[in-house]
Amino acid sequence: PALRLLSPARPQPRPRPRPRLRLMVAGGGVAGVTCAEQLAGQFPEYEIVLITASPLIKAVMNFKQISKTLEEFDVEERPTHMLKEHYPNIDVIHSAVQQLDAELHTIYTESGKEYIYDKLCICTGGRPKMIVKDNPYVLGIRDTDSAKKFQSRLAKAKRVIIVGNGGIALELVYEIEGCEVVWAIKDKAIGNNFFDAGASEFLIPQLKADKPEVTVPCKRTKYTTEGVEWEKDNVAESEALGSALGPDWHEGMKLKGIQQISHRIHVEYECEIANIWLQEEFVSLQKAALAFPDNAAEERKTGIDEESWPVYVQLTNGKIYGSDFIVSATGVIPNVEPFVTSNPFDVAEDGGLKVDEQMHTSVPDVFAAGDVCTVAWEPRALWHQMRLWTQARQMGYYAAKCIAAELSGESIELDFCFESFAHVTKFFNYKVVLLGKYNAQGLGTDHELLLRCTRGLEYLKLVMQNGRMKGAVLIGETNLEETFENLILNQMDLSAYGENLLDPHIDIEDYFD
Repeated sequence: PALRLLSPARPQPRPRPRPRLRLMVAGGGVAGVTCAEQLAGQFPEYEIVLITASPLIKAVMNFKQISKTLEEFDVEERPTHMLKEHYPNIDVIHSAVQQLDAELHTIYTESGKEYIYDKLCICTGGRPKMIVKDNPYVLGIRDTDSAKKFQSRLAKAKRVIIVGNGGIALELVYEIEGCEVVWAIKDKAIGNNFFDAGASEFLIPQLKADKPEVTVPCKRTKYTTEGVEWEKDNVAESEALGSALGPDWHEGMKLKGIQQISHRIHVEYECEIANIWLQEEFVSLQKAALAFPDNAAEERKTGIDEESWPVYVQLTNGKIYGSDFIVSATGVIPNVEPFVTSNPFDVAEDGGLKVDEQMHTSVPDVFAAGDVCTVAWEPRALWHQMRLWTQARQMGYYAAKCIAAELSGESIELDFCFESFAHVTKFFNYKVVLLGKYNAQGLGTDHELLLRCTRGLEYLKLVMQNGRMKGAVLIGETNLEETFENLILNQMDLSAYGENLLDPHIDIEDYFD
């Protein structure tokens, strides 16, 4: 019989695998890296893409929950490959974001690539608010590269002018040695964002005293950007490329000028910059600059500066000082430009992307966290937003939880960290704890203050309203932060205790334990 050839069986089409969900985070700072790590840990089956303009990312290390709302941690700069080692499902893209097309769910990078996302969290932080742009003698300090540039300029400097009254300005004036510092602030007291006039007076003597020798080395590993290929040429030098510096960024850095002096600081209060002149321009104006006042008597009668300087500043109070360079430390502007250009984002008055209680922006599938965002929900009575390390980490962590909840179709409560403001830091070698409405923010005149101060040792301020504690400032090793935090959170009526709350002879910590 004839053999019949059978046609080969047609292969059955395989079911196409569902593409992996892609969650994208823009920004390699504390908020962005925290968000990416949380998403990668919760969704190992998803693709997590982190886009960062810097070759180093900011990782939270040595995290400690001191109390219900207070936390301490180090911020370590690390090469991006270390993130991949811990979280294999994270891909890091080294490029700045050029544009977002929210309708197409697509991000375009400055390297010419495009990435489609399912959910996006914008964590691009802020850039320094410069007092003047494109002046070679005006520096902003934001990332590692700008800090190194500052250190290099300072090493050859005899005098520097610092403009601003925030955290970086406070750290700089204390850390700089071997150089005269003229510090121009628009407020009546130093550290106005953090302290009242009383706390400022407590800290001022530290500016005049010699700095103690540092015996404990910085334990954090330092990484540099040398030898790392990245798209630096694509971004103008005036733009802040990297994410913000760590809270102990100056540790291990020698911030010393060329003079054989320790601290020499002169503060000009309630003034801003009126004019900046380069040397040739200043000479042609035939104006006179003031010499650096060395003591209180000289401050009242300051002579003419005979020395010639590369740059001169005229303050709004009329005074003129010469300097080697100027540091602009007047705060940050949220980095929103690549996102808001062609997308309908709601932007707050301070320039941040508005977010609701679930960290959603006004654009579908786009979240935001950290310095780039502004909370648009009605905050709890004892909490307020400040662009700080602690809040960047908390927002990044919470945004990841919100994204996870949305993907799972679940609802989520506002995180406990937004119940009451809490921040711990270090200024002028003192531990500083800020709790609740520590400067009576929004309380009007209907409040009272309880104070305790031991010169050179501690400063405590309690903000009371209707017998209840609304806020506290603790400077020094008081060991009372947990006790006062609990009294702020539970809003217990303390009217019966009055000033005894700060009586050093009463162990208040045990009493309310």
